[in-house]
Amino acid sequence: MQAYIAEFVGTALLVLLGDGVCCNVNLEKSGFKGGGAVYILIGWGMAVMVPAFTFGAMSGAHFNPAVTIGQAILGNMAWSTVGGYIVAQMLGGFVGAAILMVLFADHIKATPDDATVRGCFCTGPSIPNVGLNFLSEFVATFVLVFTLQGIPDNGPAAGVTFILVYGVIVACGASFGGLTGYAMNAARDSAPRFAYQLLGPNKGSKDPNWGYGWIPLIAPICGGVVASFVHMAIWGMA
Repeated sequence: MQAYIAEFVGTALLVLLGDGVCCNVNLEKSGFKGGGAVYILIGWGMAVMVPAFTFGAMSGAHFNPAVTIGQAILGNMAWSTVGGYIVAQMLGGFVGAAILMVLFADHIKATPDDATVRGCFCTGPSIPNVGLNFLSEFVATFVLVFTLQGIPDNGPAAGVTFILVYGVIVACGASFGGLTGYAMNAARDSAPRFAYQLLGPNKGSKDPNWGYGWIPLIAPICGGVVASFVHMAIWGMA
């Protein structure tokens, strides 16, 4: 139960801090509006690293269904706990987004474009192309999961591991963020997308863009699964 609570609270913190960066940069009348891509990269890296430091010893600090499934494939956790982890992560993502909608309520009201508001909570492609968008999220999550799985095998101390997590997130964002927003995580994208649909502005007329939204739900899991099998193949030969 402690691990599930850690995943819930940790994912809520991840979304609260990560999507909070997007709200700060994109919403009207924010004091940090226009902060730019580098600001977002730094903020999202910290948003993942901070809860990882806090809850790493309790749950492994997954905060991402793709990471959880990958750990189960490697045999690092029981498959019977995977469902509980994923439910906790998705609920945490929803709650983190809901809190932001309260905190930034006035700024959301001041922002006339629903798509801009939606973009603070979930991702979208810069150029819609189903095949390439799917591939982008697949590759980005492959790099994320494969790299995270390889870090412990190289023996860094726990604290150093979480600093390296920051580097992985920033690197993925710097390389792939301009394509689809580098969701790499259903709890970071699909759960806040639900929150936007239920709690966002102009209820009843807004579009959560589920026509694209299935991609950051499915592609990261596919990327994480393949990364896990590649990891086992490489380290199995060591």
